[in-house]
Amino acid sequence: MKIAIVGGGVAGTLTANYLAMRLRDEIREGKVEIRIFSEREHLLYEPGLLYLIFNRVEERDIKKDLKLLLDPGVELSLKRVKILDLDNRRLIFDDGSYDFDYLVIATGSRIVPEEVPGLTTTGHWFYNLEGALKLRNELAKFKNGRVIVSVIGIPHKCPVAPIEATLLLHDFFRILGIRKDVEILYTYPINRVFVMESVSNFVKEMFDEREIEYRTFFNPVAVDPDKKEIETLEGEREKFDLLIAIPPHKGSQVITDSGINEDGWVPTDKYTLKVKGYENVFALGDTTDLPVSKAGSVAHFQAEVLAENISAEIKGLPPTARYSGKAMCFIETSFKEATYIWFDYDTPPTFVKPNRFTHWMKIAYNRFFWMTARGIL
Repeated sequence: MKIAIVGGGVAGTLTANYLAMRLRDEIREGKVEIRIFSEREHLLYEPGLLYLIFNRVEERDIKKDLKLLLDPGVELSLKRVKILDLDNRRLIFDDGSYDFDYLVIATGSRIVPEEVPGLTTTGHWFYNLEGALKLRNELAKFKNGRVIVSVIGIPHKCPVAPIEATLLLHDFFRILGIRKDVEILYTYPINRVFVMESVSNFVKEMFDEREIEYRTFFNPVAVDPDKKEIETLEGEREKFDLLIAIPPHKGSQVITDSGINEDGWVPTDKYTLKVKGYENVFALGDTTDLPVSKAGSVAHFQAEVLAENISAEIKGLPPTARYSGKAMCFIETSFKEATYIWFDYDTPPTFVKPNRFTHWMKIAYNRFFWMTARGIL
């Protein structure tokens, strides 16, 4: 029995490790093979990029060798999958193929800043390692002017990260003693500052307290590098000295190339996480088209469901686990305080008042994450 996992990010790594723990006897007896296919040798803890731009962590703190994180029962193949042939249960590479009995698609999402003219030459972002390192250097020398934090399209990874970045920018400039010399503008593409109304109202209060300006129905279509202006679909033009963008996102190119979905989002059952139309193909994490956050906690909860159901089927038991839409996100409101939100398909977000204890919980989890990736925590 061959279980193929495509994608060596958080979702794929967790699923592989959880499956290996549940199928240890079957692996030892040679009845089951778990193989993860990844183009990257390292796992990047992407929430750590937010701290990297403020020089609170180093690259080595948020990047680990994937081989060291995988259970010994998991085989790692550092190969690029070219096509997912779901009908024939086959992965196709440039130099061969691999037949599977079960497939887990964990191909994640990617930023496509090139889709906004001028953004790649003038804008900054922290949604990949290269961009975060460049932004860190830019923030280190920024002394005064107008900063725009602009969410360019949804969905995107870690939905609350732009809010955190905006609040931390305020605190960063305050600590440096230059907040009075810096104007901060946050923009969002719909009619409120966050998708969920209760979160939006909470965030607006924090922005108002900190004198952070915000605009809604703000959809950038181009960036003028010479004038340092953002042009929007609504006809607005906003000047900036530093543009921090959350670029448009798409799913993985292999999903598009395989004819599964043009934008790379995999049609997925919201409870079983089966790819629609297939019994032995599953998807989780950022790559799904589900109405849930593209966040690490979601991948974590989904991986538990998938591992339980796939291992149950292999053992001849009914797959009864269901994903409830559960998500949990920390929100850093300063360098000393944080809150968190918790919700699922049926329960709206709940908050706690920002406090120091929650902040230190988040800082602690940043260090403990590698235990989570190994399937221990």
